[in-house]
Amino acid sequence: MTDGTSNGAYRAAYDESLADPDAFWGRAAEAIDWITPPPRVLDDDRPPFYRWFTGGTLNTCFNALDRHVAAGRGEQAALHYDSPVTGTHETYTYAALLDRVATFAGALASLGVEKGDRVIVYMPMVPEAVVAMLACARLGAVHSVVFGGFAPAELAARIEDAKPTVIVSASCGIEPTRVVEYKPMLDAALDRSSHKPESVIVLQREQARAAVGERDTDWEELDWDELVADAVPADCVEVAATDPLYVLYTSGTTGRPKGIVRDNGGHAVALRWSMENVYGIGPGDTWFTASDVGWVVGHSYIVYAPLLTGATSVLYEGKPVGTPDASAFWRIIEDHGVKAMFTAPTAYRAIRREDPEGRLIAEHDLSSLETVFLAGERLDPDTWEWATEHLGVPVVDNWWQTETGWPIASNLRGLEPMPIKAGSPTVPAPGYAVHVLDEQGHRVPAGTEGAICLKLPMPPGTLPTLWGDDERYVAGYLSAFEGYYLTGDGGLVDEDGYLYVMGRTDDVLNVAGHRLSTGSIEAALAGHDAVAECAVIGVADDFKGQVPRGLVVLRSGVDAAVDGGRIRAELVQRVRDEVGAVASLRQVDIVSALPKTRSGKILRKTMREIADGRTPVVPGTIEDATVLETLTPVLRPTT
Repeated sequence: MTDGTSNGAYRAAYDESLADPDAFWGRAAEAIDWITPPPRVLDDDRPPFYRWFTGGTLNTCFNALDRHVAAGRGEQAALHYDSPVTGTHETYTYAALLDRVATFAGALASLGVEKGDRVIVYMPMVPEAVVAMLACARLGAVHSVVFGGFAPAELAARIEDAKPTVIVSASCGIEPTRVVEYKPMLDAALDRSSHKPESVIVLQREQARAAVGERDTDWEELDWDELVADAVPADCVEVAATDPLYVLYTSGTTGRPKGIVRDNGGHAVALRWSMENVYGIGPGDTWFTASDVGWVVGHSYIVYAPLLTGATSVLYEGKPVGTPDASAFWRIIEDHGVKAMFTAPTAYRAIRREDPEGRLIAEHDLSSLETVFLAGERLDPDTWEWATEHLGVPVVDNWWQTETGWPIASNLRGLEPMPIKAGSPTVPAPGYAVHVLDEQGHRVPAGTEGAICLKLPMPPGTLPTLWGDDERYVAGYLSAFEGYYLTGDGGLVDEDGYLYVMGRTDDVLNVAGHRLSTGSIEAALAGHDAVAECAVIGVADDFKGQVPRGLVVLRSGVDAAVDGGRIRAELVQRVRDEVGAVASLRQVDIVSALPKTRSGKILRKTMREIADGRTPVVPGTIEDATVLETLTPVLRPTT
């Protein structure tokens, strides 16, 4: 599987993880402090609902903070908060972070938050977001972090599904060129939702303070600082390994978002194991993940994995460029002595666009940096080559999903570094039986593309189900091929066992590493009174991986020649208002008709292939082939 220089560490670990998962993950679980050690490792009594470490009890916050303080790491840095948009640089030791988390947990408890209750966290990249997450874990409450860029409709859907007891928010988020007020969006979301929390906590930021407690509402509004001032620190609550730690919503292809459930025990074991074996980061090392706590990467590798390991994590409130320039990452690496960093390829493409010769890299001391990890969308060979050349360290792709919580495939730098192949995240991580299947569910030969699937059971840390919806979990992920989890990605495995992920096979867009539903964007377009029907497709983009493109058919009587420009502008703004700027919708084409099958299904995949410059596969069930012929000049990229 490697080039002959392998010492066999990877192969031995991988084979054992599949042949004897009880032994493999049982040893990995020894790195976690248990209140009740798990009497059972893999619980396969109710397939396809597999569980890990049944009977064991623990507290994730204790494992992330308390045990390190007790072991003498209290004065080690746990978190470096680096915010160029506010000019703030703060370091929190493990002892200081523990104090803040315990106090905020006490504040939540004073509002009635108990084990099993849900708390929505709608915050920017500030230390208080990390504090709120860990405080929930301390109480055994279930946090659900919502990315601050989501507009009221998306936030309301998550409130409706999670039914939180408390919502924790901030007055605003800060971008390089603007301040984004969160409170008006939160108020609008609560107006839309039939579920009302008992309390809303608002962290005031000086850049835009929010009015708190002035509305006649169904919920109590509280100021963060005032609430914390009177709080009594809370102790850790014992929870079962199979109890949920958090719910993180990801966009479905249609309808309401899917609540990915993460349990306490499997999550702690898998992330602790991955930090040293996949990323080569151990206790005391400094690790920088440039993401957002609203995404799974932020959950796993800004907050939990580094702290479970006893490492130091950098919390960065800024952008790869524009805060102030394309040297932002290099300054952080130099200032904090970063050993390894993790971000999305999009970030490096932005840096490359601003500094193609890498001159800003040479102005910084990057001697501490050993590895760069990129994930979130496909790492194209050009970006990989540029980063490798200019940084002079291994640049490692890794592939995983919100649903899995940690890498499905990577070059395992801690366990056994392997030769890197551009375009491949290398090999499956231990615990993941990765198979490429054809349409009949048969494994395909090496080098043949197919559907990438994971043979059940999946390893610890992966989703056991969807929040409150076992049936949707089975229907959405496990029904295509019996005994397999369907990743929704297509690709191949080469003759050396290296995996290549070629792209999504469904209609979920991947915009700069952010998965967005075409359905939510289409809903915003369809709400315009001039629109009769619409479709959104994801078009390949060198910078963001994919960008959405809208196609709309206007209602009868609306004159596109007269009002088309105004309508297109209004549609772009509607998507920004309803879904958020993260959707990045810039182009909306007004067309006379959309291609459909005879059963009425819009041929999004066919349109996407045309827009990407490929030869489309036109299904024989198309209702009117002339519609596609008319659309082709509109969709086809110009040279």
